[in-house]
Amino acid sequence: MPDGRTLHPPDAPPPAPLLSSAMTVSDATSPPEPSFLRSVRAAYDTVAVDYARLLRTALAEMPMDRAMLGAFADLVRADGAGPVADLGCGPGRITGHLHALGLEVFGVDLSPEMVAVARRAHPEIRFEEGSMTGLDLADGALAGVVAWYSIIHTPPERLPAVFEEFHRVLAPGGRLLLAFKAGDELRHLDHAYGHALSLDVYWLAPDRVAELAGRAGFAVGTRVHREPEGHENGPQAYLLARKPAE
Repeated sequence: MPDGRTLHPPDAPPPAPLLSSAMTVSDATSPPEPSFLRSVRAAYDTVAVDYARLLRTALAEMPMDRAMLGAFADLVRADGAGPVADLGCGPGRITGHLHALGLEVFGVDLSPEMVAVARRAHPEIRFEEGSMTGLDLADGALAGVVAWYSIIHTPPERLPAVFEEFHRVLAPGGRLLLAFKAGDELRHLDHAYGHALSLDVYWLAPDRVAELAGRAGFAVGTRVHREPEGHENGPQAYLLARKPAE
């Protein structure tokens, strides 16, 4: 398989450093990488190609997903636009949709195999390896952050730090959009997308997610809780929030 990390087309924006704790583990001054990040990376490296194939047209069948992404894009544009990060972007299907909606968006994912798939599928968009637990971006660098079903693999005790990182990298007035599985339980997967793997999935109570966002300094604007559609195996939720303008 070609090394997707080298695929930067001439007309694409130059890659900015997006280092995370996941990318600096060889540095003696860096803290050890949490074991859950290693597990998530290994799982998504294993399923990357089949995950992308199986979900390639899923967004076309999910009108509520498209509505939330459209509302987010409208808000970012109304605020004056600016760079948007799709954190935990996987094969880039949400990144590509946001790009088609006119946003200046790039993708970040923990899995190098997912990043390679995303770069092949969307050569006009920048994708980098990294972790939402520690982005080497300047404070206030972004107009928007999307975490589309990517907080669901983070142990609950680590979520406050993740929300603080979202808040840090957003500019005042910046927008946050989350999608996640609604509930209050941990499910362990040992098989998915045709592969054996080991992956924890956390179902999160919408009120708890809103509380975490508020404690990190966000003003929560919209919460949506809906019943499962299509292949989904439980209720889903969305949250739109904003970092207050100074």
